[in-house]
Amino acid sequence: MHPIPPLADLGRRIVIFGPSNSGKSTLAAALSSRLAIPAVHLDQLHHQPHSDWVPRPKEEFHALQRAAIAEPAWIMDGNYSALTAERLARATGAIVLDENHWLRLLRYFRRTLFERHRPGALEGSRDSIKWSMIHWVAVASRHNGARYRSMVDGTDLPRVYCQSMAELKTLYDAWDLKRRG
Repeated sequence: MHPIPPLADLGRRIVIFGPSNSGKSTLAAALSSRLAIPAVHLDQLHHQPHSDWVPRPKEEFHALQRAAIAEPAWIMDGNYSALTAERLARATGAIVLDENHWLRLLRYFRRTLFERHRPGALEGSRDSIKWSMIHWVAVASRHNGARYRSMVDGTDLPRVYCQSMAELKTLYDAWDLKRRG
């Protein structure tokens, strides 16, 4: 892991990228609590509340995301590539998480089965195990961390890359972030 910059260096509009189940929403909630800045979970904007992850119409999702991006301060977690350039243009700092796809798959099962009120969960929803999500985590998104690092490398933003749970724990400790639970 590269040296961790002071948290203040990342400013008040921080984007968090990473493959599914890498800890983006949990980190966003911890940063939100520490900095008193709203956490914006893109999954919650992309999917309809009180559903089993049913997407909103694309135009509605884009409008919600653009409204969030326009705010003066936010911690925004999620990938959704359609508006990545707009998010990065407004961001003042970036964090990219990555982790072994098998560990992310285990996290998917744990959060789906046991963590109903986790950060980033949909309001009023009952989550369920989905084969499409198992495939996404275990196969389709296994190398997305490199893609997210490349996107952030194309900016001048202060950044942090965490490639393991040990590095993420180091980040939590360095920034005095509270872990849930």
